[in-house]
Amino acid sequence: MRFKRGSIVLIALMISACGGEASVPTSVSDPKARPAPQSEPTSVAQQPAPQVDPNGGAEQPAPRPMPTQAPADAAGAPLPDMQVMPTQPLDPGRPYSSDQDQEVFDSMYFQNYGTNPFVRTETDPLSTFAMDIDSASYSLMRSSINQGMLPPADSVRVEEFLNAFDYDYPQPEDGDFAIYSEVAPSPFGGTNYELVQIGIQARDIAVADRKPAALTFVIDSSGSMEQDGRLEMVKNALLYLAGKLQPDDSLAIVAFSNEMRIVLQPTTGANQMDIITAINSLEPNGGTNAEAGLRAGFDLAWQAFKPGGINRILMCSDGVANSGMTEPSQLLATFQEYLDAGVQLSTYGVGMGNYNDILLEQLADKGDGNYAYIDSTDEAQRLFGEQLTGSLETIGREAKIQVSFDPTVVKRYRLIGYENRDVADSDFRNDSVDGGEVGGGHNVTALYEIKRHPDARGPIAQVNIRYVDMDTNAPVEESLLISTEQIHSSFDRSSARMHLAASVAEFAELLRHSRWNNDTDILDVLDLAEEAALDLPNNQGAAEFVNLLKQAERMHQ
Repeated sequence: MRFKRGSIVLIALMISACGGEASVPTSVSDPKARPAPQSEPTSVAQQPAPQVDPNGGAEQPAPRPMPTQAPADAAGAPLPDMQVMPTQPLDPGRPYSSDQDQEVFDSMYFQNYGTNPFVRTETDPLSTFAMDIDSASYSLMRSSINQGMLPPADSVRVEEFLNAFDYDYPQPEDGDFAIYSEVAPSPFGGTNYELVQIGIQARDIAVADRKPAALTFVIDSSGSMEQDGRLEMVKNALLYLAGKLQPDDSLAIVAFSNEMRIVLQPTTGANQMDIITAINSLEPNGGTNAEAGLRAGFDLAWQAFKPGGINRILMCSDGVANSGMTEPSQLLATFQEYLDAGVQLSTYGVGMGNYNDILLEQLADKGDGNYAYIDSTDEAQRLFGEQLTGSLETIGREAKIQVSFDPTVVKRYRLIGYENRDVADSDFRNDSVDGGEVGGGHNVTALYEIKRHPDARGPIAQVNIRYVDMDTNAPVEESLLISTEQIHSSFDRSSARMHLAASVAEFAELLRHSRWNNDTDILDVLDLAEEAALDLPNNQGAAEFVNLLKQAERMHQ
């Protein structure tokens, strides 16, 4: 294997939680070292994607040149033992060099949230963030590569790449979540760098045990949804879902273009013909008034509200709202009373060429739902069929993770991804502060880079999770201690799930031109991903990932 990156340690946190109480270390005072300030939203083809200096420097045009000296940590102190080597990153200009590519990405909007810095453990031992099960960023990447283009760097969110995979973590023996961990020398790091993988796996929910659901689809039927068969893809997904409904479920449909139209009043799952007829009546035309669609959608969701059940709005759109209210925070403020009462909002993106990732991601984030991207019929069936129960039935809400590193063992750490899911350490137990929502069968994955003090032994970190139980409305905390005794003697001795997580994370880092990718290239990632796929013969996602890497590598031969 050719793994030679100097100074990367990936701690993959793949998260699921068990019920019960556990003590959590007292938070140090804020503010703490955090990612550099957010940049403004950009249209990918209109201006270069900005890259934010993780040490707090000014923004610079992409691609950011690699530093000529070792980078500093979050406190500004140099890290003399970190070798910075010349690199050949995936060229961000090549995928968009043709007129056709320029047109494809002309009106796609993403938010650059910066890149997390290294943090000195003695200065700040706590890292706190909200759980996230979104996967849209990975599906967008897959769609781009299948069309012969690399995705825009700003579209890459590492956590959504990781959360797109099933790592087959052990189910909880009791309670709602189980915590798993594994530690090995990093395949991309230098001396004393380790990869620590922590999996938090939510318990599965059998279809027969799923709570009754009141689903309200808010469907974008504007003229832009005619492009590339976007609306037809949504209709096929809805037809697939209709066959999964139980008699005590209900389904309502609102279509919006310039105005909104109620296509289907709340209808029980037993009335399949009425549902199918309504779905087939959807036709694209006009502008995009998302506000009108959501207003009608929340009203219908409230009419069909099932106390103690699942109450969810599922918005399907390319996100290109051009009339009515279009700012996510303003839209959600309008419907806050419904959200507070238990109605959740999930978003599903479709289309490429004119697409607003920012609107859809933030609506789902603040709407206590999940965000996914439909790039194929297979993905639609996975989202609305195989993963339907887990996507709909939330087990833990306002779910957060706080990792407490031991400063006598860990010299510094860096959270990879989750830049826009940061939570103040002091808000870990504040359940009014927005966290994540995790459904049945899901796992959450995050990544850290760490470096230990030379020959340091003992506790590496304590992983603490907190969530609000959906049935009891009571907070639950769980914890897991990670020790140096767990460290494998070599990365080759670690599990296939660790190999998969490391390769997925590293590819995301390459695509977003992370400054911490010193001399890794895509062939290094491909080698590791192929090993993982061979050891996971039943994991279709791992095999697909290898094929995507091969396509990406051919673009840069």
